[in-house]
Amino acid sequence: MISVFLGPPGSGKGTQAKKFSAEKGVPQLSTGDMLRQAISAGTALGRSAQEFMSRGALVPDEVVIGLIRERTQRPDCQGGFILDGFPRTIPQATALDALLSEISREVSAAILFEIQDSALVARLTGRRTCVTCGAMYHLLSMPPRKTGVCDQCGGELIQRDDDREDVIRKRLAVYHQQTAPLVEFYRQRGMLSPVDASASPDAVYREVKSKLAVDTQP
Repeated sequence: MISVFLGPPGSGKGTQAKKFSAEKGVPQLSTGDMLRQAISAGTALGRSAQEFMSRGALVPDEVVIGLIRERTQRPDCQGGFILDGFPRTIPQATALDALLSEISREVSAAILFEIQDSALVARLTGRRTCVTCGAMYHLLSMPPRKTGVCDQCGGELIQRDDDREDVIRKRLAVYHQQTAPLVEFYRQRGMLSPVDASASPDAVYREVKSKLAVDTQP
């Protein structure tokens, strides 16, 4: 099983991928995590990525595909894996197909995390982070006992820059511009399975497992 998890920022695809990975032993491949690890390890691809990131440029597709090629060759990926947030464009999807064809494999499912922009804005703008310990809160769903103060360490709670409404709406605009064609790409191939990402995390997880036709027994 090789699955692609698609969805806008804040839709919960990363959380669901981590949960599925932990329960079923299927590696979660996040390009963001892979980039950070490669840079930290000082690999050739990591150094190349760092050059682009240090000047604020996007990491080229060929570098990201190179990271995926390296990662998928490890033994834990032989039984399948989840790609979290990649591909994001048609060129990335076709490059992924070419990479997988080299090892006689292919994407078996694309899970689309669907949620209205208005719900995402409310979800993300309500997040607060402790500057001291990094604990996360939400003004509506998980507020701190004392406004602006972390329950765990007493640190100050702040709204991160990328949780501001103007930033979120820009990220959503980019997502819709890049990903709408990709959604149709997988739909036409009969691989696309939408899930209601506005539901509770447990309900979303049950739907994800159902879409992937995975036995829900431990």
